[in-house]
Amino acid sequence: MTVLDKPVSPRTSPGPAPARTRRTTAWLLTAGLVAGLLVLVPVAAGTGAYPVPVADVLGSLLHRAGLGGTELDRVAESVLWNVRFPRIVLALLVGASLGCAGALMQGVFGNPLAEPGVIGVSSGAAVGAVGAIAFGLNFLGNWTVSVFAFVSGLITVLVVYAMSRSGGRTEVVTLILTGIAVNAFAGALIGLFLFFADTAAVNQITFWQLGSLAQATWPKVLAVLPCAALGLGLAPLYARRLDLLALGERPARHLGVEVERLRIVLVLVIALLTAAAVSVAGVIGFVGLVVPHLLRMAAGPGHRFLIPGSALLGALVLLAADLAARTVAAPAELPLGVLTALLGSPFFFWLLRRTRRRQGGWA
Repeated sequence: MTVLDKPVSPRTSPGPAPARTRRTTAWLLTAGLVAGLLVLVPVAAGTGAYPVPVADVLGSLLHRAGLGGTELDRVAESVLWNVRFPRIVLALLVGASLGCAGALMQGVFGNPLAEPGVIGVSSGAAVGAVGAIAFGLNFLGNWTVSVFAFVSGLITVLVVYAMSRSGGRTEVVTLILTGIAVNAFAGALIGLFLFFADTAAVNQITFWQLGSLAQATWPKVLAVLPCAALGLGLAPLYARRLDLLALGERPARHLGVEVERLRIVLVLVIALLTAAAVSVAGVIGFVGLVVPHLLRMAAGPGHRFLIPGSALLGALVLLAADLAARTVAAPAELPLGVLTALLGSPFFFWLLRRTRRRQGGWA
């Protein structure tokens, strides 16, 4: 018997190794992301024009939670709990929503270039929010802007989905061209709203165009929390079906997946997450594109880790970006959407060239 004829023993079989390796990598990445958030949150809370030592930040957190700690002076407490912590919580919610929406959108479209900002969904949601501001609509209270952002974001997702499909599949070039058209049309509508808006509304609309968390307050956190929590809670439930959908529509149907129903439900979840982010932070691009790709390259394409991992990494990335936006050019503050676009655009160009070389294959 030659070496080639010898049976491969279970100990040396290469089959299960990649799966075990990916599971181990996923656990390690999850632990690393959670640890990164636990470190970055107190650092971000203590950094700014009025610095607060990290030990004092942790002491204030423990005191508020009734676990001991120490209460700080009135100014430090006010800075932490009325300015910094609302902004941090909002950054975590927005980043998690954008990261999760990006992972879902890439799975639904079966395309590595799908992202709420790139294909115009964020701009479409911003049109609804800006329209509500420009015309002074407030009949739903704090929910008005979020509802308008959700409706316009949902319409945009449906339009992009319908226009980018050809022959039962989503084409890269068609997806990008659709995004260009949607972004241009959304920009024209926002410009039209600016023309009719008064001075106060113009200032608010500028905020939506550039993207920022500077106006974060606890009421805004409470307004966006239900939408973000619902979307983030529903998304992991569809991880297995997205894995099956990645095999192709026909194999997925044979395996019991109701493909069109799955897509409709996930389009609603994507619109919900995008509206949650846009309604409080404006247009912040490329987070939903970069984050899932980094995780996919590190731990593989499985959505059971990719969806919650994208939420965690999205929260970490946006919190770090917001910290940089308010400290790099202090005392001035860089627009958050501009900063993420400057960092995400080169990645997008590289990814587009890589994807075209693979003729639209997954990264």
